[in-house]
Amino acid sequence: MAGVPLIEKNIPSDGVMCQYGTGSHLVAWEGYTLPAPIRPRIKRFSMPDASVSPTTPPFHVLITGGSSGIGASLALRYARPGTHLTLWGRNTERLENIAADVVRKGATADTLSLDLSQTEDALAALRKTDDANHIDILILGAGLGDIRPEGALTETAEQVRDISLVNFTTPVTLATEMASRMAVRKSGRIALIGSVAAFHDLPVATAYSGSKAGLARFSTALHAAMTPHHVSVTLISPGYVDTPMSQRLEGARPFLVSSKRAARMITRAIGQGRAHLLFPWPFAVARFLEMVVPRAIVHRLLRMAEVKQRPTQ
Repeated sequence: MAGVPLIEKNIPSDGVMCQYGTGSHLVAWEGYTLPAPIRPRIKRFSMPDASVSPTTPPFHVLITGGSSGIGASLALRYARPGTHLTLWGRNTERLENIAADVVRKGATADTLSLDLSQTEDALAALRKTDDANHIDILILGAGLGDIRPEGALTETAEQVRDISLVNFTTPVTLATEMASRMAVRKSGRIALIGSVAAFHDLPVATAYSGSKAGLARFSTALHAAMTPHHVSVTLISPGYVDTPMSQRLEGARPFLVSSKRAARMITRAIGQGRAHLLFPWPFAVARFLEMVVPRAIVHRLLRMAEVKQRPTQ
């Protein structure tokens, strides 16, 4: 691209490195192909290995919700020599077990057990962590998935408060803080784990679907704001993934995806700097159908669905 200086960022993903022009406005919107003269050039590269100089700071990945499910699988996916994993979660024992597995794969790790409904505590912890060792990838994967109690007309007020804090308020606060820091450094990647529930009006899970809808809009808006500053923001919208959260649901979980397979798709999307990853594909079809079918009909069908949830162990 004549006359446009290029910078290279070696971002661990599944072996993808993108070159982005710094002298022109390069924006890749999902679903559209850029004209050839301004299309990002993709190269292959190797992840950090044991030959990394001891004086080079390790590549730093912070994952919230890192003690189980998708977060734990992502931690193992990123674990290798030259990478440091910071894992946040609620269960100290499970966090320590995942950290031990990460170390066995050659990475280094530290853990922090905290309550993400305490937004100020989480923000202080993020600032302290990034001050000590710049975060290269921030993955905000923690979440609550409670539904309306059986026989009740709505979720409880306390459920709505907690779900809103953990699923929306805290992750968007952390993402905003990290985006401002990464923008100054002209480098970094942020991923927010949402849900296909963001695109559906779920009568038994109004707080869950509502919080994920807010997270989805925030993520794509932040992506638009950060693209000129070489910071990618990726929204992840999974369907049913085989995790402790989904295992609490009684009944069928159609098109179920393993957490390991989900982690493979997510790391690839983050590495490619995609704006949005929705999987598996039948949920993309369901999203389209809901947009074209009259809302009254959709709501009637959703109210007919019987969904039950076992209590947290």
